[in-house]
Amino acid sequence: MLVILSGLPGTGKTTIARELAVKLAALHLRIDTIEQALRDKGLTVVDEGYRVAYALAEDNLRLGLAVVADSVNPLQITRQAWRNVASRAGVPSIDVEIICSDKAEHRRRVECRTADIAGHQLPAWVDVINREYHSWHQDRLVIDTATDSTQNAVAKILAALA
Repeated sequence: MLVILSGLPGTGKTTIARELAVKLAALHLRIDTIEQALRDKGLTVVDEGYRVAYALAEDNLRLGLAVVADSVNPLQITRQAWRNVASRAGVPSIDVEIICSDKAEHRRRVECRTADIAGHQLPAWVDVINREYHSWHQDRLVIDTATDSTQNAVAKILAALA
C-alpha cells in the first residue's frame, strides 16, 4: 500500500506521516529530508527529490512494505507520478490531502515552527500562500488539521485503508 500525503507546508503532514508510519510499520519517505540531503551535497534541487522518492517507494513497495509518502505534492503531474509508482509496483494507493482550514492557525504554525532537518530553510508564510498548488481533480481523503487531532487524522486514514 502506498499512502500519498499531500498539502501545503505547515498543515501537519509530517506529524501525521510519522504517526501513520509507526501504526503501519511502513517506510516514511519525506521529500524535505531527501531534498536537504541533495542540497547538502551542493546540488540545486528542482524535481530530483521527488524522483529519488518515487524510486525508493517503488523498490520498497515491491518488497511488500507499506510506504507513506510525505510531500507538498502540489502539481497534478506529481500526484499522478505517485499513483504510477503504486501501479507499477502492483499495489493500491490512497491520496490524502492534509489541509488546515483555519488560516490564522495555519499561519501561526508556519511562523512558529522550527526546522527538524539540519540546514533546512522553512518557508515563510508569504511563500506558503504564494506557492503553486493545483486544484484536485481526483478522489482523495481530505483531513483538516484545524478540526482533527493527529490521532483522529491517523484513525481516519486507517479506516479508509481498511
